[in-house]
Amino acid sequence: MKPHIVCHMMSSLDGRSLTDGWNLDGSSDLYESTAATFAADGWICGRVTMQEVSHGTDYPKGLASAPVPRTDHFVERHASQYAISIDPQGRVAWKTNTALESHVIEVVSESVSDDFLAYLQSIGVSYVFGGKSEIDLSIVIDKLARELDIKRLIVEGGSHVSGAFAHAGLLDEVSVLIMPLIDARTDHPGSFEVAMDEWKKPVYLKLDSVEEIEGDVVWLRYKRNQA
Repeated sequence: MKPHIVCHMMSSLDGRSLTDGWNLDGSSDLYESTAATFAADGWICGRVTMQEVSHGTDYPKGLASAPVPRTDHFVERHASQYAISIDPQGRVAWKTNTALESHVIEVVSESVSDDFLAYLQSIGVSYVFGGKSEIDLSIVIDKLARELDIKRLIVEGGSHVSGAFAHAGLLDEVSVLIMPLIDARTDHPGSFEVAMDEWKKPVYLKLDSVEEIEGDVVWLRYKRNQA
């Protein structure tokens, strides 16, 4: 059965999602505390976000003495929570197999290097394949459900990963913390981004709840429109 998938984000009033330069005390804690209410089995981020989380810049080369089979590799099947990194080409240089107390699972394509897979094995990181050169999120979600019994996932960033989940019809719920500021930087992405050549149609949602919370923040929650 498909897990329940929630996209949780912070957004400025004008829909920007990158928070650098936002001088709002307590916003990070507020984001984490509201995310925790979903009690997710795993949280998902894209490569750029996970590179920040990993604090790594590179990994040792030459570890693979032979071709590494393109088969899924699970180190931990009973973790309390999973950190799932969408990283098709294998660029996130994890230092350990744990991120924010969650076991790391790399989602890679079959075009990833043998050295990168050998490196992940050497530090105990799990990985799954999501396609030949691109990631098919529906395949990944099915594997996570079947192999790890994951029932609830939360998508936390960035905008291209959030856009990909929405456009693939995989989101069950969208949770947005509307922050009390206008960003206005035209080079900053919106909350959801999909390339024009991949865009098909809008994703329609139904308002589930509105809550005013501390710091003049409004918490909006939408459910997938089943109509």
